[in-house]
Amino acid sequence: MEKIKIQGMTCQHCVMSVTKALTTIAGLKDIRVNLVKGEATFENTQNISLENIRKTIEDAGYKVVE
Repeated sequence: MEKIKIQGMTCQHCVMSVTKALTTIAGLKDIRVNLVKGEATFENTQNISLENIRKTIEDAGYKVVE
């Protein structure tokens, strides 16, 4: 499982928005977005680049942090 820290999520709607954005990337499985921890975890079955994942999250209106 890979993990990404996300800033800007404040409610369950934010969680759903990030989850929906990540599900558009073929090759990401078992996506779980945690509001309290401010992170998303997923299985990257097709070695999708972190830059592609980051861009998808940021296009949805949130910030990926290192």
